[in-house]
Amino acid sequence: MLIGTLEDWKNAYARGATPADLLESQRRACDAGDTAWISIASIEQLQAQIKELAALEQTLGRDQLPLYGVPFAVKDNIDVAGFLTTAACEEFAYVAQSDAFAVQRLKNSGAIVLGKTNLDQFATGLVGTRSPYGVVPNTFDSRLICGGSSSGSASVVARGLVPFALSTDTAGSGRIPAGFNQIVGLKPTPGAVSGTGLVPACRTLDCIGVLACTVADSARVMSLMEGLDAADGYSRPRPMAPAHKPLAQLRVATPAARKLSAGYEAAFAAFSAQLQARTAQLQDISFDMLFEVAQLLYQGPWVAERVVGARSIYEQQPEKMLPVVRSVLDVAQKFSAADTFAAQYRLLALKQQAEQIWQQWDVLCVPTAPRHPRIDEVMADPIAVNSEMGVYTNFVNLLGWSAIAIPASRLPDGLPFGITLIAPGWREPDLVRWAAQLEQHAGLPAGVTGLQASASASAEPATWNVAAHGEMIKVAVVGAHLRGMPLNHELHSCGARFVQATHTSASYRLYALQGTVPPKPGLSRAQDGAAIAVEVWEMPLAHFGRFVAGVPSPLGIGSVTLASGETCKGFICEAHALAQATDITNFGGWRAYCNSLR
Repeated sequence: MLIGTLEDWKNAYARGATPADLLESQRRACDAGDTAWISIASIEQLQAQIKELAALEQTLGRDQLPLYGVPFAVKDNIDVAGFLTTAACEEFAYVAQSDAFAVQRLKNSGAIVLGKTNLDQFATGLVGTRSPYGVVPNTFDSRLICGGSSSGSASVVARGLVPFALSTDTAGSGRIPAGFNQIVGLKPTPGAVSGTGLVPACRTLDCIGVLACTVADSARVMSLMEGLDAADGYSRPRPMAPAHKPLAQLRVATPAARKLSAGYEAAFAAFSAQLQARTAQLQDISFDMLFEVAQLLYQGPWVAERVVGARSIYEQQPEKMLPVVRSVLDVAQKFSAADTFAAQYRLLALKQQAEQIWQQWDVLCVPTAPRHPRIDEVMADPIAVNSEMGVYTNFVNLLGWSAIAIPASRLPDGLPFGITLIAPGWREPDLVRWAAQLEQHAGLPAGVTGLQASASASAEPATWNVAAHGEMIKVAVVGAHLRGMPLNHELHSCGARFVQATHTSASYRLYALQGTVPPKPGLSRAQDGAAIAVEVWEMPLAHFGRFVAGVPSPLGIGSVTLASGETCKGFICEAHALAQATDITNFGGWRAYCNSLR
């Protein structure tokens, strides 16, 4: 059964479908013999979740459940209450007594867990072959690797069994399988999503991420999943983000001296040429410093962190671990406590150098992987091939940065080629806006589903959980700040969230101002006025001053009366600018007027 994106699921329920019918059909479409799954929700587990959903709907209303009845999959190193958590090691397995923090937030938004997915054992690998539950094949060619460690999650999304799935990404475990299966992999800043309920690989670096059919869906899920968790010492609140920079103004750095397969090099060169034409600057730079950071992850004492997460098995029953995974953890024995501190000092020095990149460049664009290996290659040389896969992913979490992997093109043989955008920490809102535009330009379906991102869905960025909202203030916008309009990003950069579309009281006139870039309207109170369409947004009071400071003359912020009689802050216009403006009141709003021009 294939319904598709979050919007498709919402529309299915709006047409009268019920969670009981749709979710049971979706559950039956999942095959227990499919190596992508470690466990699929039983009838009883599914019915229990549907009952909880009905209670939420009765209490909150469906409009307050943005993921109402949407099924998702969870990588099996993340706890889901009542399900086994195996981390792909049967002897390690336990029944989770409670949901992971991230899973609970998604359930609170109306989502339903359909099952737990396969992974490289203890999330140690980038290939998807290191599991006693079976190798997960690539969705385009079963001879090729799916990529890991979030192999199962990528596979079920790429085949349309769920619209999104949770991954984990320490060294590329979400981005690599996203690239190999033509889906989106959003990796947040370390600490943005709580690790409570996650079997750690490297706890200081682990990120719970999202694999999804579209950029818009990945952003929506991430914005609902993240948030400060007092129970997780590594959890951090989202800080205020700088103003968004449009794609056309971006300064993009790409890696020089690339070691890619011939097909990947040609594909990346073609993508870079297209990106250069759409941005302000694109240039190859040396990645040597970043590669040195990456070497610390597996050739340094951070390997010891992986021992901590799997200690009960590694120390007491090492024979129960896969030999290749055990050999990776054995590297930790070569390092002393002194080595650990020395490596931390070196990382801090490299971090200071790496941060200088952002003085000259806004974003890094890299191939998600250097090539696409066959399964038999990995089996013949599991360590070397696996290490090769992380060349453009391993350094990101050590530096505290954010990233998103997206489909870029198809190779001549029909296989997918993906790229990754990398930005400083906490720049996920920027990454998804840039990625959504590139996604539309590529025009590729999600995985093997045939589903494509709609322009309208990708144009709607998520509302991110900016830290310390405190007191909020309502702001009515009437023109270029409306959803889908060119200045809407200014609201998001100030932590605002959409409240409602409504109208003013019937006492305003609207004018198209002359010479404004981008084009803007002016709103003015009048005795012979009419009701004008507006949107009401809610913004943290702490950020309101910065928003007002960016409002150019002849516009200003005053008080606007809504159709309900409520008064809130909103855009008004100085009288002198209206003399040369065109009265467009009869259109009823700026959006209708803009549509008439088209």
